[in-house]
Amino acid sequence: MKRILVIKFGALGDFAQVFPTFQAIRGAHRESSITLLTTPAYEALAQATGFFDAIEIDGRPARKRDWIAMARRLRRARYDRVYDLQTSAGSTRLWWALLPRPPEWSGIARFGSHPQRRRDRNAMHNLDRLADQLHAAGVGPAYPYGAAPVPDLTFAVEASLRTTKALGFQTLSDRFGLRRPFALLIPGASASRPEKLWPADHYAALAAALCERGVGVAVAGGPEQTPLARIIAASAPLSVDLTAAELSQADFAALGAESLLCVGNDTGPTHMAAYAGAPGVMLFCTRVSDPSLYAPRAAMQVVSAADLADVEPKSVLERLMPLLPPSA
Repeated sequence: MKRILVIKFGALGDFAQVFPTFQAIRGAHRESSITLLTTPAYEALAQATGFFDAIEIDGRPARKRDWIAMARRLRRARYDRVYDLQTSAGSTRLWWALLPRPPEWSGIARFGSHPQRRRDRNAMHNLDRLADQLHAAGVGPAYPYGAAPVPDLTFAVEASLRTTKALGFQTLSDRFGLRRPFALLIPGASASRPEKLWPADHYAALAAALCERGVGVAVAGGPEQTPLARIIAASAPLSVDLTAAELSQADFAALGAESLLCVGNDTGPTHMAAYAGAPGVMLFCTRVSDPSLYAPRAAMQVVSAADLADVEPKSVLERLMPLLPPSA
């Protein structure tokens, strides 16, 4: 039995787009043992895919001695092929660590057996770049630009619903006390990228307009987004704050699938909701992120600006009008 290693660390927005690649690798190596090297944050989500025989979570060790221990373990495993889907300087270092007998290697390692050599790889959308990397490794066709497979997050929705039913609820609406139909708002983003934040008062104005149309509002994120949720709740009486609910990554997908629409910043949870089928709007700050490279290929629309404060709530609401119930 051949042994395959797949390397993918994160972040969640990137992870949300890699599932077609995981599936293609599993399909190409049905009789092989496939291990994913990732980080603790993505263990449960990766496990839910069913594509991996083993998942190792020490992919980004903080200390040099831990990195050396990881490299030695990988060397002892004698993998036949590695798919480096992270393609960073850090992940590429592992090719050198596996000398003098490195396995077949798909990635950007200069002397790897199946390198992705396209000069324009960094100008390709994530989905196209990943599909092209696999094609260079002999897995899958050469898709025309824009035709690479898109993620199907049904597995994540089902994982969230299993948890919901195990807790004694039939739907996420019951579990979290949501009024249906509801709009999912995701007002947060990485703390290191404040430019990605659409202003909280803009979210509040949008939430108020949605409530006036009889649409409930669920504000999702982590505890660090609780102050944003409070600003929104002050203007939207039909809102529910989920920022303290310890939502899993799969829960963001399931909430997206169950919502009437989703509006969120360019952040991992919004990508999960989009690929679970949620229509709506994702807001991109073009100073830090290029929608042509990272925007989801899904029903969700993209609104972009150099300064998101310039995007008025009214303009976002206009994009959402076809999704809203008729006025009373």
